[in-house]
Amino acid sequence: MRRRPSTAPPGEYAALTGRTVVRVDELEALGLARSTIAHRCRAGGPWRRLLPAVVMLHARAPDRDDRRRAALLHAGPGAVLTGTDALQLHGMTRMPHPSGPVHVLVPAGRRRSGHGHVLVERTERLPLPAAGRWPLAPVERAVLDFARRSTSRAEVRAAIAEVVQRGRCPVERLCAELAAGSGRGAHVARAALAEIADGVRSAAEADARELLARAGLPPAAWNVALRDGCGRFLAVADGWFDGVALAWEIDSVEYHLSPADYARTVARRSAMSTAGIVVVQTLPSALRERPGEVLDELRRGLVAAARRPRPPIRADRAVP
Repeated sequence: MRRRPSTAPPGEYAALTGRTVVRVDELEALGLARSTIAHRCRAGGPWRRLLPAVVMLHARAPDRDDRRRAALLHAGPGAVLTGTDALQLHGMTRMPHPSGPVHVLVPAGRRRSGHGHVLVERTERLPLPAAGRWPLAPVERAVLDFARRSTSRAEVRAAIAEVVQRGRCPVERLCAELAAGSGRGAHVARAALAEIADGVRSAAEADARELLARAGLPPAAWNVALRDGCGRFLAVADGWFDGVALAWEIDSVEYHLSPADYARTVARRSAMSTAGIVVVQTLPSALRERPGEVLDELRRGLVAAARRPRPPIRADRAVP
């Protein structure tokens, strides 16, 4: 039986569905004919077609949330957001702003392909979504799905380091997820995880680690807890040369999570200096723009530290 053409105003359907992005079959179930839907999605019309069989019940430019909703509706029940969209919704900030296709995971047996603004990945390892407003892949899956498709080692470093630094996922769980997933594009993530397992917790520290290796200087330990001769905790050093008790501080306010974090950085540097530790400070930007000057300053610091008696400082293993 043919449906009777609807004369209801376009905005009425958003009120009926409770959403502004819907599937065409939902509108048909409310009595709206496909021809009417197509007419309302015409150029200059009151609605917009975002994906096949998915429409937006207004004509403004779709925002990222509209794209996410459309991608999930297109992918079907049980679809899960991953990659940069999931990371952003998890509260992460040190990855590229989501702008390309919305990356969604679906069961391996589902016949659904990507289309324009959505990347559909079929997987045998469909994760249970984290509880919340959106169906999100766990943070370890999301960051590694991003890493496998990124060509920027710096961006991958920053994203993985943030996940660990914020305490959202331990290195061991990231390594297990990397081993369980596809090997395609995993080399960048594997290198970043190796750095983090060595104690590196920021992109700046990773740059510093590489600079040391290229210069042939002794390797530093990263993010170690320092204690004085009485066992009292002093600080956590970004980089640590134990033989001469030199701390290399390379984080600035650019890499800290809040002004309060930066204030604590100033306090810990004061505590180290008072205990007799030689402290060399380097801005992250200098590592990239003036590496020769950074190495000269570090060498002078190591020579000066070696000339004075080593204070009784104990360094513990890298902290999470």
